[in-house]
Amino acid sequence: MSFKIAIIGAGSVGFTKKLFTDILCVPEFKDIEFALTDVSEHNLQMIKAILDRIVEANRLPTRVTATTDRRKALEGARYVISCVRVGGLEAYADDIRIPLKYGIDQCVGDTICAGGILYGQRNIPVILDFCKDMREVAETNVKFLNYANPMAMNTWAAIEYGKVDTVGLCHGVQHGAEQIAEVLGAKSTQELDYVCSGINHQTWFIDLRLNGRPIGKDELVAAFEAHPVYSQQEKLRIDVLKRFGVYSTESNGHLSEYLPWYRKRPDEITRWIDMSDWIHGETGGYLRYSTETRNWFETEYPQFLEAASKPIDRAKRSNEHASHILEALETNRIYRGHFNVKNNGVITNLPQDAIIESPGFVDRFGINMAAGITLPEACAATCIASINVQRMSVHAAISGDIDLLKLAVLHDPLVGAVSTPEEVWQMVDEMVVAQAAWLPQYAHAVPAARERLSTSQVKTREWAGAARRSVRSIEELRAEKAALKQAG
Repeated sequence: MSFKIAIIGAGSVGFTKKLFTDILCVPEFKDIEFALTDVSEHNLQMIKAILDRIVEANRLPTRVTATTDRRKALEGARYVISCVRVGGLEAYADDIRIPLKYGIDQCVGDTICAGGILYGQRNIPVILDFCKDMREVAETNVKFLNYANPMAMNTWAAIEYGKVDTVGLCHGVQHGAEQIAEVLGAKSTQELDYVCSGINHQTWFIDLRLNGRPIGKDELVAAFEAHPVYSQQEKLRIDVLKRFGVYSTESNGHLSEYLPWYRKRPDEITRWIDMSDWIHGETGGYLRYSTETRNWFETEYPQFLEAASKPIDRAKRSNEHASHILEALETNRIYRGHFNVKNNGVITNLPQDAIIESPGFVDRFGINMAAGITLPEACAATCIASINVQRMSVHAAISGDIDLLKLAVLHDPLVGAVSTPEEVWQMVDEMVVAQAAWLPQYAHAVPAARERLSTSQVKTREWAGAARRSVRSIEELRAEKAALKQAG
């Protein structure tokens, strides 16, 4: 087979390498072309050198090109994969820092909540540019695989306004299944059969079986509470399991910021999170992790390049959906996974226009969703609260309506539990002014927002959050990795 895959945001070096090696684990794909594109020439050259080294080491005919000219990369592409973070870590830092001034403590801040909504405002205009280029220069039936957050908002915009065949992909379901398999004593997730459905990052294991035997709430709660690690790292997640009756796919820290109950007071935050790793609830945890990862890669790049000389091990193909979807579409080997698509009746008690994440099967005819799923009422209620925020956020991003943007932020569950309307109005003004370089649709609103900020009487505070850690130096990271290696 010979076709072209374009990867936008290919400068996300580690993830691009993973997708690349996964796809080359499919024997029929050795003759394809990868077209890498990014706004950073520096990052592009680093990832291209790594991928070229993999191709050379494995003696493959695979072609790898790299260009900052996105339209050129998309020419003739059959598949387009997006891993972009518009505004990079600079804008992301504002997504965390500014809401903290108004008492909003986020662990990740890239899906909803104040940070996720502004992230969507930056991404959606760029997503629509991608779609325009795809419609004009890619293959006629190009498929867009979106990995970038905020997943639901980006996918919603691409389908509804970009008019491109789009699927959103995430690995939360797989990670949740791995945890469940471990606490139940299964040898692998192959022993589990499950239906996991909802919206991205609020997906629920509504039917769970181990070797054909149904697993109920009480058994699952007992298994998690007995686990020596998860009982401490997933306290909030276990509490939601007890109350809702089903387990959520999302990590302890991420889940905490989608709900209005666990992060609204500093003493509550420290009660529910765990500081053994960023993902369990640390204030700005993913920002710290992303910053450290970037710094580490820049410093240790020669080691990453050397590691690329090893043969591809097909047994280590990851459970990221992309390579399995492409394999099913091109070879007709059926693949079952969980995909982000427009609802259209798949989940009976969620809005039809929402982007849902639910089971589906892929073959040469495309992605075919399992329809007629009904969520438990509490799960549906929680999802609908986020869907309403997502819908307003997408419409604001398309129209550049700053008043609608403020209403979207106001209706966010965690923001509403923490902040007053006056605080929300000022916070959004502050975020739009700080991120104006990445928000062209709000250019007309920036002068008035800046003027309002100059006369505002709303008080803010300089607050690092309930559980903030400093970015570690390269020396500290080296020492930690050496200690882990010695211990393990």
